[in-house]
Amino acid sequence: MDTAKKDVGLIGLAVMGENLVINMESKGFSVAVYNRTLEKVDRFIEGRAKGRNIIGVHSLKELADSLERPRKVILLVKAGAPVDDYIGKLLEVLEPGDIIIDSGNSYYKDTIRRTEYVESKGLLFIGTGISGGEEGALKGPSMMPGGSAAAWPFVKPIFQAVAAKVEDGTPCCDWVGTGGAGHFVKMVHNGIEYGDMQLISESYHLMRNLLGLGCDEMGDIFEAWNRTELDSYLIGITSDILRKKDDDGLPLVDKILDSAGQKGTGKWTGEAALEEGVPLTLIAEAVFARCLSSMKEERVRAAEAYGVGRAPYTGDKAGMIEDIRKALLASKIISYGQGYALMRAADTTYGWNLNYGGIALMWRGGCIIRSTFLGRIKEAYDRDPQLENLLLDPYFRSVMATLIPSWRRVVSAAALHGIPAPAFSAALSYFDGYTSRTLPANLIQAQRDYFGAHTYERLDCERGRFFHSNWTGEGGTTAASTYSV
Repeated sequence: MDTAKKDVGLIGLAVMGENLVINMESKGFSVAVYNRTLEKVDRFIEGRAKGRNIIGVHSLKELADSLERPRKVILLVKAGAPVDDYIGKLLEVLEPGDIIIDSGNSYYKDTIRRTEYVESKGLLFIGTGISGGEEGALKGPSMMPGGSAAAWPFVKPIFQAVAAKVEDGTPCCDWVGTGGAGHFVKMVHNGIEYGDMQLISESYHLMRNLLGLGCDEMGDIFEAWNRTELDSYLIGITSDILRKKDDDGLPLVDKILDSAGQKGTGKWTGEAALEEGVPLTLIAEAVFARCLSSMKEERVRAAEAYGVGRAPYTGDKAGMIEDIRKALLASKIISYGQGYALMRAADTTYGWNLNYGGIALMWRGGCIIRSTFLGRIKEAYDRDPQLENLLLDPYFRSVMATLIPSWRRVVSAAALHGIPAPAFSAALSYFDGYTSRTLPANLIQAQRDYFGAHTYERLDCERGRFFHSNWTGEGGTTAASTYSV
């Protein structure tokens, strides 16, 4: 039996866990593995792990005894109660200074709580978001670690070795921040992923239902777009998907039920935006679009009830295809701008001291939203680490100026022809609101003061002075004690 101490342990031998173990071993690290179903351990050791520097163990005590100190144990189990359950059991067999690593899709507030709890027991905790799916786990994912800062030097060599690399060899992994920072950044990544996927699907829908294009033709268009500023993993796979044929030779995508699932990270992103007061309109709309898609039977009944017809498009198809491409790029800029604004707000709340350019670099490779576009975001934050919004960066400002006319034409065409484009529309509305010197919120505040004495500020006075009016002549002068925006 192999008695040499191993570099790292891993619990959870589903496909992600197996692939990450193979990845770590291929980079020169020895690994001990455990799974609640012991047959999985034996099957893995006799199968994919055979001949590698990997051992299987049948108990958590055996796992702890097999590891070098400080012990490093990675959890790749279902988020929620199973993570807490394993933390409790590991605390019984590990020692002060050892490190527990949650690499699942955990909620960032759970990670904040777990970090505090594990540290109170004298151990260290890392919550690391991992993106890239099964292939990324095997070949190099994007990794976003946060938690106990003292643990980072011990896991850094492992994480950065297995992570994806950008062109110059820089790993798509670096320390994000304390507490739940790593899982928060991963959550925002997933929210942006929701937005990207919705924008691409709306582009497909417009080309199909407005312009009447076939799947092969759209596959060619997405392939061409992937040689522009839109070059990305999701654009690339969309081209492949549209060209895929079913057994009868017809496009497979046309046979897939139009009801999208979700695992909750998009919803978490929207909830965090509401808590932080950040207008994350595009990503929230992408989540709601999936909710609406799931109402398939009800939508069919509504379509029959209204019998909505669509006027044929008589304009220049080639021109509209280019307009859709530009609208997609403009909306993508909005989506990432909103995501970064949410991270800035949470950074202020939790004191994580996030490196925004570094986050863009971590997303450049291995993850689902990887794209050349992220290099431009890194450059923007290199120019101004305190940048409030991507729309204020000189490069993005100049690019947006070239996209806006096309963007408006696409949203207008969608509305006129009855084709839903919620993410395109939400992005444009956000842009128009963000770039408006005045908004109708003055009337809202007057209404609030009228019915609830919530007070208001005045344009002709300095910020921070609050006023209440007796709007009817019958009310009093007493105002509410709080004013919130």
